[in-house]
Amino acid sequence: MSPLLILGIFLIYTLILFSITWFTARKADNQSFFIGNKVSPWFVVAYGMIGASLSGVTFMSVPGWVKDTQFSYMVVVIGYLFGYLVIALVLLPLYYRLKLTSIYSYLEQRFGFWSHKTGAGFFILSRTLGASLRMFLVINVLQIFVFDAWHVPFWINVLVFITLIILYTLKGGIRTIIWTDTLQTTFMLLAVILSVIYIGKNLHIPLLKLVSIVKESSVSKMFITDWHHPRFFLKQFFSGMFITIVMTGLDQEMMQKNLSCRNIREAQKNMFTFSGILAVVNLSFLFLGALLLIFIQNKGLTVISSDDIFPTIAIKYLGPVAGVVFLIGLISAAFPSADGALTSLTTSVSIDFLGLERREGISEKTKTRIRYAVHLTIALVFFISVLIFSTLNDKAVIDKLFTIAGYTYGPLLGLYSFGLFTKRKVNDKITPAIAIISPVACYFLSKYSVLLFNGYKFGFELLLLNGLLTFTGLYIFSKRS
Repeated sequence: MSPLLILGIFLIYTLILFSITWFTARKADNQSFFIGNKVSPWFVVAYGMIGASLSGVTFMSVPGWVKDTQFSYMVVVIGYLFGYLVIALVLLPLYYRLKLTSIYSYLEQRFGFWSHKTGAGFFILSRTLGASLRMFLVINVLQIFVFDAWHVPFWINVLVFITLIILYTLKGGIRTIIWTDTLQTTFMLLAVILSVIYIGKNLHIPLLKLVSIVKESSVSKMFITDWHHPRFFLKQFFSGMFITIVMTGLDQEMMQKNLSCRNIREAQKNMFTFSGILAVVNLSFLFLGALLLIFIQNKGLTVISSDDIFPTIAIKYLGPVAGVVFLIGLISAAFPSADGALTSLTTSVSIDFLGLERREGISEKTKTRIRYAVHLTIALVFFISVLIFSTLNDKAVIDKLFTIAGYTYGPLLGLYSFGLFTKRKVNDKITPAIAIISPVACYFLSKYSVLLFNGYKFGFELLLLNGLLTFTGLYIFSKRS
């Protein structure tokens, strides 16, 4: 596949994206940017959130995970469903009742100034680090298959990508993203479906036969019953549940879309619909991963990295059309992981740290100029971060950075749990110290868990421990209300 063809696909896709932006960003104001004027159709939000939940990393990595973890990830997805139930029935009613724009404003109302800044600060740190890493991994694929052939420096590739995101999110914000996410979700799902079809055709095996082959193979193993194992099924289930609660329910990016619905009932319908579709989509990704492994075995291929399985087969072995389908899917997965992060970070900084909603005596135009400045500053941080990650050639280092980003959600889990399930008053000034000590303690417990706990290895459940330590620290330094 020629780099010129790949670039042409990218430009056509971008043109469609900006067409949607032109329609949605007209007459947009600050309320359009932050909460979409609360007129977003719930079914559009539900469908578009699929693309936002499945980033470019998921698009490339989940099929490859099957090689190492079989279908055990599906137990995590089952846990997701219960997590979404908690979000719909507990968190969304709270956010709507308090009429929040930034969900971290709740922490100020419940605990005080420092707790508010701590929660928002942890979100900003985690989302900046996570979004930058996701952007790097996707942009790097474009660099390898397109820009390296033309000797275009990596930094220009990054600059173009981030500039495009700035242009279509700067004015419309969440109102634009609600609709562009639907486009991105559609192309991502089409990429998975068509990739399955092309693999079947290449192997000359009917689809139903492929399903039975996957079902009978060892890779379809879902439940691991050894409690010492990092993927023990109960750990997977509860980890999936709480990962969803914190990374969706306590995440400004995901909740901002829900808060743009007309009312709580529509937001709940969105959450229930979205969670059901997401479970089916994740199963489809795992099925695709199993087919890719079957393809490798059938053709006698060698792929060193699990993350390289999907792009290598799609672009090199399934023909030009399949390669085009993969690249469109990858591009579709790349934009939601960046545009939503940029918009939610702009919202959090503007509301949680600059107090833009509560500022009196300044005009709407001044507020808009401040928001623009925040938006561009965060985009610059993304640009610098991606360039730094490009210098880290060690994949293990990048994996550790992802892990570090995950640690930051533990304190949020502890803070919100304490606020919702107790009536005690915390020592607000000590909250930042507790929120920092908890993930640090978790890091060392995880590093030496085999030695300390008779061979036990932490998996996703480390998030629960992180939240529990934060909760305990808050309780120790609290008093009756």
